[in-house]
Amino acid sequence: MWEERDKSIQAGYEKFNNEVLPKFAKDKEVRIGAKGKNKFWFGYKKHQSVDMQSGMINKVAVTKADVTDADGAKRILPKTGAVSADKGYVGAIPEMIKRGLHPMVILRNNMKDKNRDKDRFITKLRAPYEGTFSKQSKRTRYKGVVKNQAAEFLYAISFNFRRLIVLEG
Repeated sequence: MWEERDKSIQAGYEKFNNEVLPKFAKDKEVRIGAKGKNKFWFGYKKHQSVDMQSGMINKVAVTKADVTDADGAKRILPKTGAVSADKGYVGAIPEMIKRGLHPMVILRNNMKDKNRDKDRFITKLRAPYEGTFSKQSKRTRYKGVVKNQAAEFLYAISFNFRRLIVLEG
């Protein structure tokens, strides 16, 4: 990434951002993502849907890093039921309601409808399934969204087989 940044500065660009990035990056689909004001990363973003009864992965989607969690959620939302999610998916609440789902999303601190007791309940409900996300690698190995999507799909299959052994045992 530093080489690409240096090349863009030499070419006369003041900032190394997502508009300039495809001209210099080896992977043309890669983007710079942000979480907050001081945390940035270079690559892709993974979105997963986990069944809360079994703990198995239902759907996986890989997007460019600059895609918001709300836009990524549209690819993994279930057909029916409740959706439990963290603060990043607040923007997907209208889409959840439109699809007839029950949103159980932790609201951001600056939102006027925030109910801390409800958020605590949702957090406790989600806690056993957060392990699904914490054990996975945060890095991508391949160039392009399609290859990374295929890799994550294969990982989800292997994870589900391991989970099935635990459930059957």
